[in-house]
Amino acid sequence: MIGIVATVWLGVTGQLGLYIHPRYFAFAIIMAVVAAAVVIVSFALSADDEHALHDHETESGPKRLWGAASVIVIMASATALLILPPATLTTTTLEQRDLNGSAAALTEEASIELTGGDASKFSVKEWASLLRQGAGPEFYAGKKARLTGFVTPDKDDPENVFYVARFVVTHCVVDAQPVGVPVYRPGWQNEFARDSWVDASGGFAVNPSVASSEGIVLIPEGVAAVKQPQQPYVY
Repeated sequence: MIGIVATVWLGVTGQLGLYIHPRYFAFAIIMAVVAAAVVIVSFALSADDEHALHDHETESGPKRLWGAASVIVIMASATALLILPPATLTTTTLEQRDLNGSAAALTEEASIELTGGDASKFSVKEWASLLRQGAGPEFYAGKKARLTGFVTPDKDDPENVFYVARFVVTHCVVDAQPVGVPVYRPGWQNEFARDSWVDASGGFAVNPSVASSEGIVLIPEGVAAVKQPQQPYVY
């Protein structure tokens, strides 16, 4: 029942997108309402059986322990789903998944279409897919990007390079895959905290870092802290 209430609450407050793809919003809400009706009917039918049972027996030790454990589980669930604020995925999850892996990238056909598209409108996902194709610096000459995402360090050169990252959600956060565009900015830690959100703009060039494995990076003309967008994921 707590899960049902949490689902409806997230839907009403516009936060369901922190957990599932928008195309499943209506389905999730409808199923939550149906489930609530089923639970209410089940409670009503079982109430009479419980009263009859208590008339013939007293509670045993194991049954009392089971009841106490159930209360603890319910309280923990209520705290996690109804009291603690919903949160987006962060670097902690990113480190457990494959940044710019094949599951999050565009198809080869889609990437080819991007090469002739309007680069000024590309998102983090699209730039990450192009970078993953391994095009040389001549391809990026003169191209500008403006990207919004959360800050996560380059594991090979965390002092000088960070990623502007987002999670790509196909169905729900369980299958979310991280994508990111590397940004060369020595000392970035003095300006921005890990997992904070930034808006970075600039052009692309060969990575000046000798430690990073990224060949092409964004050389920012400006990086500014911004608030997390209402919809932090991309699709």
